Amino acid sequence: MIIIMSSNLFTALVVLSILGFLSASVEAQAPTYRYHFCSNTTNFTPNGSYQSNLNLLLSSLTSNATRDIGFYYTTAGVQGSTAEVVYGSFLCRGDLTPKLCQECVTTVAKDVVQQYCPLGKIAIIWYDECMLRYANQSYLNRMDEAPRVSMWNTGNITDPTRFTQLVAETINGLVAPASNEPSGAKKYATKEAAFNGFQQLYSLVQCTPDLSSTSCVTCLRGAIAQLPGCCTGKQGGRVLYPSCNVRYEVYPFYTAEAATPSPPPQPLTLPPPPPPPGNDKISSLIIVAIVVPIAIVLFLVGCFFLRRNARKTYDALQEQNVGNEISTVESLQFDFATIEAATNQFSLNNRLGEGGFGEVYKGTLPNGQEIAVKRLSRSSGQGVEEFKNEVVLVAKLQHRNLVRLLGFCSEGVEKILIYEFVQNKSLDHFLFDSDIQVKLDWSSRYKIIGGIARGILYLHQDSRVKIIHRDLKASNILLDGEMNPKISDFGMARIFGVDQTQGSTRRIVGTYGYMSPEYAMHGQFSEKSDVYSLGVLILEIVTGNKNTSFYQSDRGEDLLTYAWKHWREGTVEELLDSNLRCSYSRNEVIRCIHIGLLCVQEDAKERPTMQTIVLMLSSYSVTMPLPEKPAFFLHSKAELNMPSVASGSSYQPTSSSVSYSVNEVSITELFPR
Repeated sequence: MIIIMSSNLFTALVVLSILGFLSASVEAQAPTYRYHFCSNTTNFTPNGSYQSNLNLLLSSLTSNATRDIGFYYTTAGVQGSTAEVVYGSFLCRGDLTPKLCQECVTTVAKDVVQQYCPLGKIAIIWYDECMLRYANQSYLNRMDEAPRVSMWNTGNITDPTRFTQLVAETINGLVAPASNEPSGAKKYATKEAAFNGFQQLYSLVQCTPDLSSTSCVTCLRGAIAQLPGCCTGKQGGRVLYPSCNVRYEVYPFYTAEAATPSPPPQPLTLPPPPPPPGNDKISSLIIVAIVVPIAIVLFLVGCFFLRRNARKTYDALQEQNVGNEISTVESLQFDFATIEAATNQFSLNNRLGEGGFGEVYKGTLPNGQEIAVKRLSRSSGQGVEEFKNEVVLVAKLQHRNLVRLLGFCSEGVEKILIYEFVQNKSLDHFLFDSDIQVKLDWSSRYKIIGGIARGILYLHQDSRVKIIHRDLKASNILLDGEMNPKISDFGMARIFGVDQTQGSTRRIVGTYGYMSPEYAMHGQFSEKSDVYSLGVLILEIVTGNKNTSFYQSDRGEDLLTYAWKHWREGTVEELLDSNLRCSYSRNEVIRCIHIGLLCVQEDAKERPTMQTIVLMLSSYSVTMPLPEKPAFFLHSKAELNMPSVASGSSYQPTSSSVSYSVNEVSITELFPR
């Protein structure tokens, strides 16, 4: 009897010890970092008011992380005071206990300021267990789909067609239950589905609780639409938005106690009878009673470590893929049949317009998402190299003032780019169409100028690689439903190295009138080339005139000459589009003309940087230098008898030059600093 009790006690102790070890291992597992985004355009001064308020905000988020809802939004600082207000929130995965939620938020709050975004006013960071976000503007109740992050498990799935169908059915079925949760409740849903006899599919969707049901549905539908592009054929995938996220795996990555019933309890088994008196050997039943539980526990331990190692492999490989998006561009590929069906066989009724390299069509994907399809013409000058260039570039870019690439198609001679659909047409349609010019009021124009400038600043400074657009013009600026500008058409763009300031080419491509002189004459391009193009664009927006329209007039001068003469004569307000004469901000108009002329100066070194331009547009306390003579400055043709230059995307300049003698006069700024 003593031997039996000792054996059972020993077995129980072994089981309890190992289970305790497993429990301790799970509890001690630190939150797993996935991705972060910091905006370098808005950094705060160390030890200033913003940092002080940020520290208060992070402390408040951490202390409120035990709330049952797993979400909290708050602010730090007093609006209207000199101190800068900080807005922030966290979202924990719906299955987390308050304790685990607080552990994750505490970890993220420390890491975000110490490791990932030490000086950024705007930051968002994702861990497996939670997300933390803060900004210098309120975003409560607002659905944000950028920045967007796509991730996938590196393991391939067997029978990908059936698995993809199961993923679509399962994860789409979670949208309604998650979005229909009442205000103030978790907008979160999970589901398990059997894939085969050996694998289960685990799916999860979640929105931030501040979203309305409609916004939650829109956000989740948009995220789910990204899964086929990144994760087809993979054992797991996820898409992360600031306002929602979706994920699926073939292993349980969340606690599923309610969804996965516990196995029925085993019937009680009576202990074996004691051995006969005098028998000092342990019976075979006793040995089985000892060995079997230990074997089961060891098997469970092995499974635990195998699964944990599998997750580590996924983590390491996935972080590498996220950090190098160029290697994942192929995951954005659509098949031609899908695009053909979306555009109704490229119907003329779906045609939106024609760009420099082909036609653009409106389309609708099977999930209802509207898209813009850029079908490159077979005779287009944009070959495979430019096509891949645009895919690689735009896939890396995430900014509200840049058009978003959703995917591409390359089958045979077909080269197609799939973009987000932007409701309104391009900027030139609003500026130069006499029937609708009056609809673009001054406040909209000023907003458009600021948005374009911020988009170029992102390309030059804040994206992961420095990008020179090289073809900035009114027809490449799209306008969404709220008249926010989105820069498009990156076929001519170039990537610069970190320390590279200038590039050169023998192939001069672009649009006449927007090209800087150093690029048009010598093939040299840099950030200042885009600055020049922006200057021309600003003057077009203010005046409502095309930069080339003056050549067809009797004045025989270009837009830059026309603007410069009015600047010199102190009559800059006469440049303003006649449709705006009744309602405009005089200071803003003069400031924009001033900035436009600074941008088009002949000496590239004298042109301001994009960071300075954004600052000049947003602050009246910035002192701006006086502009010098713009490039290609001409008197009338009658005075100089200059031959006209044919417009085109490529030409060979002559070696002759013309010298000018202009009497310089002083210029007084027309607005208070």
